Amino acid sequence: MPTNVMKTWLASSHFSGGNATYIEDIYESYLEDSLSVDANWRKVFDDLPQVSDKPEEAHSRIRAQMKLAAKATKCITPPNDVEHNDAKQVRVLQLIGAYRNRGHEVASLDPLGLTILETIKELDPFYHELEGADLDASFNVGSYAASNETMVLRDLIASLKRTYCGSVGAEYMHITNTDEKRWLQNRIESCESKPSFSYEAKNRFIEELSATEGLERYLGSKFPGAKRFSLEGGDSFIPMLKELIRRAGEQGAQEVVLGMAHRGRLNVLVNVFGKKPADLFDEFAGKHSTIDGSSDVKYHQGFSSDFKTPKGNVHLALSFNPSHLEIVNPVVLGSVRARQERLKAFSETVLPITVHGDAAIAGQGVVQETFNMSQARAFKVGGTVRIVINNQIGFTTSDREDARSTRFCTDIAKMVHAPIFHVNADDAEAVIFVTQIALDFRNTFKRDVVIDLVCYRRHGHNEADEPSATQPLMYKKIKAHATPREIYAKQLVTEGVINEQYAKQLVTDYRDALDSGECVVKEWQVMQHRSVDWSPYLKHDWDAPYESKFPKERLMELGESISHYPDAHKQHSRVTKIYNDRKLMARGEKLCDWGFAENLAYATLLDSEFNIRLVGQDSGRGTFFHRHSVLHEQTEGKRYIPLKNISEKQGHFDIYDSVLSEVAVLAFEYGYSTGAPKGLCIWEAQFGDFANGAQVVFDQFLSSGEQKWGRMCGLTVLLPHGYEGQGPEHSSARLERYLQLCAEHNMQVCVPSTPAQVYHMLRRQVVRSMRRPLIVMSPKSLLRHPEAVSSLDELANGTFQNAIAEIDEHDPKEVNIVIMCSGKVYYDLLGKRRDAGLTNVAIIRIEQLYPFPANEVNDILSAYQHVKDFVWCQEEPQNQGAWYCTQHNFRSILPADARLRYAGRDASASTAVGYMSLHLKQQKALINDALAVVE
Repeated sequence: MPTNVMKTWLASSHFSGGNATYIEDIYESYLEDSLSVDANWRKVFDDLPQVSDKPEEAHSRIRAQMKLAAKATKCITPPNDVEHNDAKQVRVLQLIGAYRNRGHEVASLDPLGLTILETIKELDPFYHELEGADLDASFNVGSYAASNETMVLRDLIASLKRTYCGSVGAEYMHITNTDEKRWLQNRIESCESKPSFSYEAKNRFIEELSATEGLERYLGSKFPGAKRFSLEGGDSFIPMLKELIRRAGEQGAQEVVLGMAHRGRLNVLVNVFGKKPADLFDEFAGKHSTIDGSSDVKYHQGFSSDFKTPKGNVHLALSFNPSHLEIVNPVVLGSVRARQERLKAFSETVLPITVHGDAAIAGQGVVQETFNMSQARAFKVGGTVRIVINNQIGFTTSDREDARSTRFCTDIAKMVHAPIFHVNADDAEAVIFVTQIALDFRNTFKRDVVIDLVCYRRHGHNEADEPSATQPLMYKKIKAHATPREIYAKQLVTEGVINEQYAKQLVTDYRDALDSGECVVKEWQVMQHRSVDWSPYLKHDWDAPYESKFPKERLMELGESISHYPDAHKQHSRVTKIYNDRKLMARGEKLCDWGFAENLAYATLLDSEFNIRLVGQDSGRGTFFHRHSVLHEQTEGKRYIPLKNISEKQGHFDIYDSVLSEVAVLAFEYGYSTGAPKGLCIWEAQFGDFANGAQVVFDQFLSSGEQKWGRMCGLTVLLPHGYEGQGPEHSSARLERYLQLCAEHNMQVCVPSTPAQVYHMLRRQVVRSMRRPLIVMSPKSLLRHPEAVSSLDELANGTFQNAIAEIDEHDPKEVNIVIMCSGKVYYDLLGKRRDAGLTNVAIIRIEQLYPFPANEVNDILSAYQHVKDFVWCQEEPQNQGAWYCTQHNFRSILPADARLRYAGRDASASTAVGYMSLHLKQQKALINDALAVVE
């Protein structure tokens, strides 16, 4: 077959191994009647090379060519110095393809040698009919990078085994991008997965291994039985991490952000980040942290430092992390995205590194979500280096079949075509080798890459655990197994790089350094500056003063600006109507609705050069068709964003429709907001109750991050909430869950009821100096409620009201019922009261449920000190909503002899009923109950 024809044929994606039989069947039909097959297939078969002058060629010849296309990789360069009819040559290429595809399955990855490897028949030359004299014959090896053109088959097989079946198992043939595969093949095959390192580098590796082991042994002897989640068995992780940082610095990185769970965290803090051993020892001794608040255990703590590399200092940040394992990964990525945007450069400037456990990467769903986010517009960071500390045991699971359904824990990474490097953690140089390739791949192709560090756990899950009870065979092997430091030291002594005395001296010197209590990292540098400046936002409480007014004239100009789009931008008719109305609102000719007021809040902030980031599953348009910040041209689908075009000098406005995820996206936005304190960062749930899937982020980060770690964040969370008869999953945002988390002024929970209120609430979150999470029960039906409107004057000259007094002109002396409520139910109460002509009822809105605005409510109630009947009215069932969590606040501001009663739905296991008729019946009853109306 001619070379150019073979190349074209091999590049055809439909000739995959799984399709070979199917293609042969089509070809049989083609031979019988060419018109019986699809025109596309007919063209493929017509273009096949003619191997004979006869009109009907034997099908066996074509079948051999089909098998070649099915089994050989697309990136094999076909031999051009071997006759096309030499079947042996084809089989040699198939053998090379087999090693590339499956060599990692029999690689020597397990340091303990306990893994039972399956026999892969495709790796046997006999399977390819290569035997006897063939082993001493020379063949063209195509694109195999270990040789220029030809190799003796026996030597080729030995080379393939060294490359793909040694301490490194490279898994990359699932990647569809040919350039990426060729790049990886060249890096791996050119040195047979075993590059040479200088004496200086080898000395550095043994020093780092000595430090890793030295810290663990020191802690084990000084604090026996204390939990430290030892790294022993996976010691080469520290040299790996330091090599990543050094190489990243050489390639232009200014910052590295690391997220990891417990295993090895203390070792990373001391031996990479430069935390003083004395400070760690104080934590083991139980001395209190300097952080105000509840603090956290030592293996959850974060840290920052600067690290010297050959091309300059790199700032390191270790993210604080709770025990929810993989949840830190999207937090890291969000922080990295914010840092990259601040530096106005992506990819190489800030490197994210996430560290996983073997059971966690396969078992935690947030891993899949972060992989899925890796190339999405809103979340891409130029690729993440993902490292699995694979101790082959998970938590206490001893058998792989109990931990996952796949051979390798890293198979999840194949969903984004990430290359996976399995490496034996006992081979220090192999570990460094794959580390270098992984970083270079990430920086070259801006994609995720995975390193599977196959190791073991010398102790139990923690040091108080007895692992031999459940893994007797493994731990019998571990007790007799040399440590990674011992193995590498012996190798270097044999090579003549060091002597035994030097190896022992490294251990002694490190222990002496620990005794001194000072930093033991040679590369540690005093931080020149903090990566993110939080100083303007510290020591401010929720009632910090701020200027809420905005010039009305400029407000109207901005309103006009965000209500226009290019004439050539053909809009949907319904959107055109919305924008025509907005032009009237901007001129004061029509009252402002919710969507206009919200967009106007963004415009004023952008005009003041604040940046805004808004992410949600349908945020551009708005789930309920109200926002329309992103306009879609109806003929070509082009997008136009008015808020990006309000002035030449404005803040950045980024709005994204996110991937269909709650937990990973919210965690990402939390991480982003910790890295961008100045601007407004918003996550919007499609429906409020969808945030249930992200509850761990609320629990472990948003509500408690400041108390545990001293980490503040100003993230705003919009959770659509309201009872309109849409059933259990589309009514409640679970207000009670957020109120239950509230304490020590840790966050704000607001239920705005007018466009002016949402305008001022969003502005307040940015223009005042305090930065704490804002949880908003945002509306659905109120977005277009005829009463839920505001004037431009209310926007320009008003402020956010934590509580709103009665708006109708009733004589307070005639009032004998005062109803307090929040949200949409206010308009139902107001409508019914007006219809019934009641003048004895006052309705007060509590717009901020936490921190409870006691002073404002007291001022409003001063006119009703004679009233005995106070009511809290809510749409939610009695065991939900604000009643149970907030009634103590209501009672604290009532007159001494007054009583407080509840008006709302009965307690319920479900948030809402599923039938509209029943919903309306319940709604009518609770309104009448609150107003004391009998029908």
